Amino acid sequence: MPDDITPTQDLSGIVGKHIIYTYANGWKYEVYYKNETAIDYRIHHGMVGGRWVRDQKAAIVQFEPGVYLVSWDEPTGTNVALTVDFTRRRLHGVIFFPAWVGEHPERTVLYQNDHLEQMRAYRDEGPTYPKLVIEEFAKITFLEDCGRDDQTVISCAPAELPSGYADRVN
Repeated sequence: MPDDITPTQDLSGIVGKHIIYTYANGWKYEVYYKNETAIDYRIHHGMVGGRWVRDQKAAIVQFEPGVYLVSWDEPTGTNVALTVDFTRRRLHGVIFFPAWVGEHPERTVLYQNDHLEQMRAYRDEGPTYPKLVIEEFAKITFLEDCGRDDQTVISCAPAELPSGYADRVN
């Protein structure tokens, strides 16, 4: 029986894209959609500003042409869901922080890949509930196509970026 609910999936419009976006609350994030199942990101401003991650496994689907849903579960226990609309250059994000991150966000402000076991230990120690839920719209201020699986796109901490990098608009 054919599936008449799920739209045809063409991820070529998101794979390889590198974006910087600013939420309505002022938080600034950067994401590189590395391939169909992984993203790299760094956080320039916000509760966990300074954090960066590479090769985060993510579920990426096309909702309609130019609009994608991206979601992932981090070793910290944080869950994230992004709706990315390249046509309108906007995004909506929902971040579900476990209680321990809300109480101690500074513990996550690092290059996570070098501290995976510690992040899992914090997650397991908790507390997990109540979740701190942040949901905001954002404007995509920078967009470029870097191709797939480029290890140089996000390769340093946010503080190491060249001056003005995150503020330029493409």
